[in-house]
Amino acid sequence: MSSTPFANRQSVAVLGGGPGGYEAALAAAQLGAEVTLVERVGVGGSAVLTDVVPSKSLIATADAAVAISEATDLGVQFYAKGAEGKPLKPQIAINLAAVNNRLLTLARQQSDDMRSALVDAGVRILSGHGRLDGPRAIVVSTSPDGTDFDRVEADTLVVAVGASPRELDSAKPDGERILTWTQLYSMKALPEHLIVVGSGVTGAEFASAYMNLGAKVTLVSSRDQVLPGEDQDAAKVLEKVFKRGGMQVLSKSRADRVERTDDGVVVTLSDGRVVGGSHCLMAVGSIPNTTGVGLEEAGVELTESGHVRVNRVARTSVPNIYAVGDCTNFFPLASVASMQGRTAVFHALGDIVIPLEQRKITANIFTAPEIATVGFSEKDVEDGAADGIAFKLPLAANPRAKMMGIKDGFVKIIARKGSGTVIGGVIVAPKASELIYPIALAVERRLNVDQVSRVFAAYPSLSGSITDATRAMHLVNIS
Repeated sequence: MSSTPFANRQSVAVLGGGPGGYEAALAAAQLGAEVTLVERVGVGGSAVLTDVVPSKSLIATADAAVAISEATDLGVQFYAKGAEGKPLKPQIAINLAAVNNRLLTLARQQSDDMRSALVDAGVRILSGHGRLDGPRAIVVSTSPDGTDFDRVEADTLVVAVGASPRELDSAKPDGERILTWTQLYSMKALPEHLIVVGSGVTGAEFASAYMNLGAKVTLVSSRDQVLPGEDQDAAKVLEKVFKRGGMQVLSKSRADRVERTDDGVVVTLSDGRVVGGSHCLMAVGSIPNTTGVGLEEAGVELTESGHVRVNRVARTSVPNIYAVGDCTNFFPLASVASMQGRTAVFHALGDIVIPLEQRKITANIFTAPEIATVGFSEKDVEDGAADGIAFKLPLAANPRAKMMGIKDGFVKIIARKGSGTVIGGVIVAPKASELIYPIALAVERRLNVDQVSRVFAAYPSLSGSITDATRAMHLVNIS
């Protein structure tokens, strides 16, 4: 075992190289600290290699398939000439093996780019399985047989170990027919009938993608709507799109067990019904990777679910140990993990820190259409958590939407009564992830609806719906 002491300048050791760990290491190096990053699978972690990057690449392919299939609505027709010169209607074919190869290649390229950025910044990278050795050191197993170790001592430790798909004993993934979302990319052909268990964000995104790629999809939801906990109007739009696309949505249906058959899977529901398919995706949440990494031994407090308890600057119960990303009890988004990583390092090294506020976090669900949210929700207003008013403008009223053939979606603004300050918003639209930014800015900077309405939007544009909605709220009695 070798020991690596640091010089007099501040030292930072990061356990885990996902979005949070990457940003923490990069920010620490930019601030002049001596930085070591310990990563087991590759820089970028599961978010880049098996989760966010490949899944959103798959969704981009599905969006392209939809654009082609719906092009005839815009007057664009595809045809090939037959033997006698007569037009033939071509079929859209999905080469899933090629799709998966492309998205995994993109993921590896992104990981390599992130690694290069760290190396250029002067970050030392150790490949191997790491665990805390008290509050000021990480021990790293650097050989496959576990006989070689390195010990990294540091003034500040940042834990960014992420989370893994939750597995049920009654539905054990086998990587072939019963799958977690990290195992989907080994499929060589489009599933004949994919049963998705779980209608949260992950389940809805993959159900949407595979439906649009051409697979038969059944979505098993234990709740009365898809995307439980999300904006009800948004969930209704998405469920309508799902059913229109041929998806079978089984609401209030809990899966008791999933079993593999000779040529597929059988899902048994709690009411006794049986659903058969070719493959099953288990999308029933995730668990933090906090077991066996020395957190409790170092004095770090965990929640009952095993998440690391952190405050708004990502600090744990041990003053010099910070935790970021999906392993914490904060908010499981890659963008949040990145912000937590920077915030943790800024706080540890004495830079200016703005504590994170959950109400200002922008989130996006990459279904088709996408669903983007920020700030207070309409349900918060109904429950009395915010004294506000909500206004919804259907996207079909927007001239740009008409030109693009967009039929589904809306812009919803939540403003505080009296002042008209924008405190939240929902957008359901293609590329809602891009459109939500102006509303996020309004929430962050406490702009009121009149101030937002006076910003020029290009005409025609989908973003014009935001100004239209805020202009309409000028006439609404918000006092």
